[in-house]
Amino acid sequence: MSTAEQAVLVGVDGSAWSAKALRTGARIAAAVGAPLEAITCWDVAPVYAGYGTYDAEYFHTRARQTLDDAVAEAFGDDPPAGLTRRLVRGHPAEELVEASRGAQLLVVGRRGTGGFGALLLGSVSSACVVHAHCPVLVVREDVPVRI
Repeated sequence: MSTAEQAVLVGVDGSAWSAKALRTGARIAAAVGAPLEAITCWDVAPVYAGYGTYDAEYFHTRARQTLDDAVAEAFGDDPPAGLTRRLVRGHPAEELVEASRGAQLLVVGRRGTGGFGALLLGSVSSACVVHAHCPVLVVREDVPVRI
């Protein structure tokens, strides 16, 4: 098994939940001696497809900033050694499920930046729980994780 296949993966979307997921994923990765990989998915919104004037680089740059900001929020100026950051173009649920092949664990926040705040579980985290190829940990607020 390669190092990448043994990673603890964390889905990052810029929400407060994903910062908590990053911190939790880092603690677990350190405890089991696994690499930690933070993944942010991005794509060009379908509403722009008909215009042809959108700049895909703009969306890529925003995703990079989202990922960098989440890492800074979770760890300040001291990110875990060996943390890798990956940007993937595509729908988050599909890409996180695919990335989970062979991983030790996929960590996601209970919900992301979507508009349905009353939901207990967001659409991406729900899809990951159902379809991931490895165990999935859904991080909630105010629930301490002790390792």
